[in-house]
Amino acid sequence: MRLRSADFFLCRLAYRLSGVLKLFGDMETDYLRDRLDDIKLEQPVFITGLARSGTTILLTLFARLDLVGTHRYRDFPFLFTPYWWNWCNERLGQAVPPVERPHKDRIKINRDSPDAFEEPIWTHFFPFVHDPDALHILTPDHDNPQFDAFLKDHLRKILLLRGKQRYVSKGNYNLTRLPYIASMFPDARFVIPIRHPVDHVDSLVRQHRLFTAYSAEDKRVPDYLRAAGHFEFGPQRMPINVDSENAGRIIEAWEKQNDHLGYAIAWQAVYAHVVGIAARDAVLGRRIKFVRYEDLCAEPVAVVGKLLTFCGLAERAEGLLRSLPKISAPARGNDAPSVREVDAIWRETSKVAESFGYQRQGFTAYDAGAQ
Repeated sequence: MRLRSADFFLCRLAYRLSGVLKLFGDMETDYLRDRLDDIKLEQPVFITGLARSGTTILLTLFARLDLVGTHRYRDFPFLFTPYWWNWCNERLGQAVPPVERPHKDRIKINRDSPDAFEEPIWTHFFPFVHDPDALHILTPDHDNPQFDAFLKDHLRKILLLRGKQRYVSKGNYNLTRLPYIASMFPDARFVIPIRHPVDHVDSLVRQHRLFTAYSAEDKRVPDYLRAAGHFEFGPQRMPINVDSENAGRIIEAWEKQNDHLGYAIAWQAVYAHVVGIAARDAVLGRRIKFVRYEDLCAEPVAVVGKLLTFCGLAERAEGLLRSLPKISAPARGNDAPSVREVDAIWRETSKVAESFGYQRQGFTAYDAGAQ
């Protein structure tokens, strides 16, 4: 992974000037006000899960529906002014064929591919959400009317740009914000993929090693990932802090080079947090749909069909269901986790894993091409 100098420069510029760009975003909103007021934000869908759980695959499938609008790679890095930045892109950007993304997971992308690009906006308004010393949970008690108005207008801009009616989001960190988002969008739906913790943790470890290697080759990579709002793997990684005690344990494990243990603690902490939210708030719980990645691979038509029904998108989905791509996991080489690593992962994750029907021996010992 070698960054182009122009891409890195623009990314760093957008990161450092986020305050100025937010003001330009407000100006863009004023310019588009009449058009934005005609766009309704109805039943937005938020796909959110830990990295490597299947979020990108699900977003890509949803994006195939003719009424769904999503962020695209072309929206980055000037996310605060998507309308004007896309205007520039149309005149300056060059079409390029899809290439496999740096994750080396068989997912091919170009500038029109859907992806997650809300995070810099969240970070601008809530700077603590990636502070390792702070809890990252957002609830309605963190109410920020300026953020709410900005984000809603931003989503309307995405629908305006794409000429669509239903917004679908992918955001790994939205796992910590479900009550806040639910209060903003009372009819939103939340799709949460989950994956057998042994497979999932091992995939996270190998992604971390891959992006660490990229960072050794190009010292700009961590800064680029940080500016894009990615802290899942690489030298800039930090845990999602939903529990201070476990966040400390994760950091301690990583400092001791015990990556499998650190990610296992993270898996347990984050999914236990989400399960707890669904259990405590019955109304919000009915708006959450968990999806086991293994079920998606085994029965994609049935699983996707149920998801689309849950999200109110089934009426326009016949063509998608007829042409679903094969979703599978490539065979892995000889780098499967050791018995000792599997035991450690299962000790940490078994309580939540078993509530989703997983068993210790149920992992696949291969890496699913998913994020």
